[in-house]
Amino acid sequence: MKVTSVSRYKGTTFQVELDDSRRLYLHIDIITDYSIKAGMELEHDELKKIVYASNFRRAYQRSLHLLDYRDYSSAEMFDKLIENYKSEPLCRAVLKKLTESGLISDERYAERLARKLVESKKFGYRRAKREIMQKGISEFLADDALEPYSEMFGENLMELLRTKHCRSLTDKDDRKAVDKVRNALVRYGYD
Repeated sequence: MKVTSVSRYKGTTFQVELDDSRRLYLHIDIITDYSIKAGMELEHDELKKIVYASNFRRAYQRSLHLLDYRDYSSAEMFDKLIENYKSEPLCRAVLKKLTESGLISDERYAERLARKLVESKKFGYRRAKREIMQKGISEFLADDALEPYSEMFGENLMELLRTKHCRSLTDKDDRKAVDKVRNALVRYGYD
C-alpha cells in the first residue's frame, strides 16, 4: 500500500490517506515514530503495527483521562476500555503499562475503598467486603484491606444503634420494630 497524502486534521491529529481510499487518523507521535510521509510504501504487517500503536496510544490516553477523575481497579478500567476498544489484548497491554507505572494498584484501591465504606458509610464487614469484591478486587485483597478496621466494626454498630435506630428501639416488647432494626443492620453487613 502506498501513502498518498499526510495532512493535518485537528490539533495534533493527522489524516493519512492510502491508495486504496482508506483514511487513518494518527497522532503526530505515531507519524514521527514510524516516519510516515506521502509516497511511502507500507507492507500489510507494518500497517497493522501502526494501527495497533495508534489504538494503544488512544486507549492509554483515555485511561489517563479517566484516572484524572477517580481511582479505578484493574477490572473496572478493563471494562471501561473494552467498551471503546473491542480488542482484549490491546486493553490488557494498556492495563499492564498502567500497573507497571503504578497508576493502577488494586491494593491501594481496595484500601481507599475500605476506608470509605467503614469510616464514612459505617458498613459492616460482610457488606464492605462484598462492595469491594464487586469492584473486581480479589477476596484476599478485600480481606487485607478490611483487616485494620476490625475493631471499628463494633464501634460503628453501636453508633448506628445510637444515632439512626435509637427511636425504633424504645419499646423492647415491640417485636416488629426490633425485627426492622435487625434487618436494617443485616443489610449494613452486620451479623
